[in-house]
Amino acid sequence: MKLLNVEVVLNREKGIQQAESEQDILKELDDETESYAILSHRWGVEVTYKEMIGLMKMEDPKREEVRKRNGYRKIIKCCEQAKKDGYKWLWIDTCCIDKRSSAELSEAINAMYRWYQNAQVCYAYLHDVEESAFPTKRDDTKFDRSNGWPEWFMRGWTLQELIAPKQVEFFNKGWVSIGNKQHLAPRLQDITSIPREVLMNGLAAKRLCVAQIMSWAAERETKRVEDRAYSLMGLFGVNMPMLYGEGKKAFQRLQLEIIRTSSDHSIFAWGTNPWGPEQWRPRPRILRTGSVLAEDPSDFRDFCEFTKVEPNAFVDKVAEYMERKQRDDPRYIDIHGSNRQAHRRKLRDVMDSQQFRTFTVSNAGIQVLLCVIPSRESSSHVKAILACCSNDDNLVTIDLVSSGSSFSRTSTDFFFPATYPEFKTLHLAHHQDTNEIRREFVLDDKQALYHGFTRQRTYPREFTRDTVTLSSLTDDLVVIVYANNDARSAFAVGLGYYLGQGWVHIVYDDRSPTPEEDWTDFSRRAYDRMWKTRTKCAQSMPKHEHEPYECHDDHFTKHAHLPRSIWAARVVWGRWEMDNFKVTVDVEQCPGCCDGPCGWMSTLNDRGGLSMPGLMSTVSWSYPLDLDGWWTQLDECPGQRIALGDYGDYSDGILICTGNIFDDMRTLGIDPGNAAYCPTVSDVSGIIWPSPVNDPITDDRTKPPLTACVALHQPKGISLPANEHFVLLLKALSTRLSGKHLVTTIIQCSDFYGVDIRNGQRRNLISGAGEFSANDRASLTFWLWIQTQHQTTVTTPQKQGF
Repeated sequence: MKLLNVEVVLNREKGIQQAESEQDILKELDDETESYAILSHRWGVEVTYKEMIGLMKMEDPKREEVRKRNGYRKIIKCCEQAKKDGYKWLWIDTCCIDKRSSAELSEAINAMYRWYQNAQVCYAYLHDVEESAFPTKRDDTKFDRSNGWPEWFMRGWTLQELIAPKQVEFFNKGWVSIGNKQHLAPRLQDITSIPREVLMNGLAAKRLCVAQIMSWAAERETKRVEDRAYSLMGLFGVNMPMLYGEGKKAFQRLQLEIIRTSSDHSIFAWGTNPWGPEQWRPRPRILRTGSVLAEDPSDFRDFCEFTKVEPNAFVDKVAEYMERKQRDDPRYIDIHGSNRQAHRRKLRDVMDSQQFRTFTVSNAGIQVLLCVIPSRESSSHVKAILACCSNDDNLVTIDLVSSGSSFSRTSTDFFFPATYPEFKTLHLAHHQDTNEIRREFVLDDKQALYHGFTRQRTYPREFTRDTVTLSSLTDDLVVIVYANNDARSAFAVGLGYYLGQGWVHIVYDDRSPTPEEDWTDFSRRAYDRMWKTRTKCAQSMPKHEHEPYECHDDHFTKHAHLPRSIWAARVVWGRWEMDNFKVTVDVEQCPGCCDGPCGWMSTLNDRGGLSMPGLMSTVSWSYPLDLDGWWTQLDECPGQRIALGDYGDYSDGILICTGNIFDDMRTLGIDPGNAAYCPTVSDVSGIIWPSPVNDPITDDRTKPPLTACVALHQPKGISLPANEHFVLLLKALSTRLSGKHLVTTIIQCSDFYGVDIRNGQRRNLISGAGEFSANDRASLTFWLWIQTQHQTTVTTPQKQGF
């Protein structure tokens, strides 16, 4: 290590000696044999290695600028203190490392713990303490940026600088001594959560686990993300190359290095402590990918009393755990049976093997022998019992889910054990994206605006657009709160991903919200309720009842009446198996005949097809035709005067018209000529084929002999628009349209004729059996008619509800 020559630095400052070479200021010495002092401090405007050795070669203005820096004055004061204490050599991280050399920087960081450990004394400079005594109590006013204590205690690097040296002397801003580590150990323990035995005698003074050491760094910060990991290497006795720019991957590499040299299960226990200051909050506890590695040291917050369980005591601890579970949790009563002692002997035989003490790291995962309880619900889920205890001296468990060849972290509140614990060798995923499936849910809530319900809050993470991505490995859940402040009515929609299944649910609150409420409490309550029932919600999601190759799209709806209101909330969910992750949120008037969320209901509809202005179901057709590239089924209406937008009652091929939506618009004072309501024109193929007919004996669809098709002359296709404005119009007319049939598309032509597909020649059509009569030629119209549904009845959504 390169050490400052205290005498040379002070003489140069006094102007007695003009040292110009690096050897005069700094000298390479052996930290194992040389006596030296070392500085621990909070960085500010510092002096670099280059500036320190080249100070006398600088122009006067530059040299004076350097000498006026607080960092330079700190060096001089530290040298004065070292000289006073009888030390010839001093190490300061700001000016004793040539950071222009990546090799020198990496060597210094890897050796830094040892350098502090071998120093005769460490000067801890607290730049924000002006008093002549060490702070006696937390002061959130004075130290508002550092958790109520001097900023030195919140920095990442100063953790090892407090623990490693045998002697630490604290100085205030004026370089007045305000105490040392030995005498201040009880107060330092309160500030840092580091046991006083460790503060006074080092890491070897107490049996520590990985999680406990990590907890000391949970609240500390570093300027570079990577330094949160690099600053902990010495505490765990590991080394690794510096790769600035790798971000949080540095902490993953640190954990893997620890695992290679330790068999401590507590490194997997992150996020499991129920006794921390956030215990009262609703979840999330684990909202990340499925890696078994923590994301950063804050995942071990409040693990300061975790302990490691030695192999010879683990089996007895497991037996105590199961006995307590059997006594307190009815789910565990039936799994013991009469073989409890046999199970215990089997566990002990495994514990005596070396395999329990060995971890192996590879690209396939972390191979480790764990004591696991299989799940009765899912063969892919297990609960692993770790060989460590939490603050209440109970064994720590984590939930794992298999996907492919490895297991990843997950969580569940409703685990049902299948058997007594058993040992299994598992490969634990340690890459952030291992086995993860991410689904992008599309949220369409525009129709809720019609009745004044707006999006108020999303929890636990914010998103403002119409898409949210959920992960398969984190039991992901996002809650969206909607409210009509004028009506003082609110509800929450949850989008979740659990056990490989997406799910949707609605909840409401019996308590009337106040206009001033910021919706935080409401969203947390809704999140907590849905989190606790996510297993039931996921398992109750409806499944399709036909084969995937059949041309159907399932859509499902759930309806919930909101108490003390005339409103009902409704969600419409697509078909999960067909990658349809669109969720429509709607609000409708409800007479109050229902109470709370009803079960899911479903309908079927053609896959694809033309876009529909709302939730509609095609109920009859005779002929398929290509419209704008979509294979669309239409009916024939020869001899009937059918207009686009007609609605009424349909029976046996006859529509009895009771109204037209464009006429209704004029009655309501809405201009049908507005661009938002103008019909759309479609490209038509000009050739139609007879649809299959049902065989009355087999009830199967059979195709008639395809010897002829129908050719249309100058066909013209006109459809209702499917934009947001037209959807809201139909919503306003929903009471008139309820239970009616609506004409959404018409195809008109000036002539038609048959074509023999065998030779392409024109042929006459024979009337009957679903074909056309020549007498109908002049007035032929094809039309697509749709059955509209009242909002409380399940329909098949093509685009949006009304």
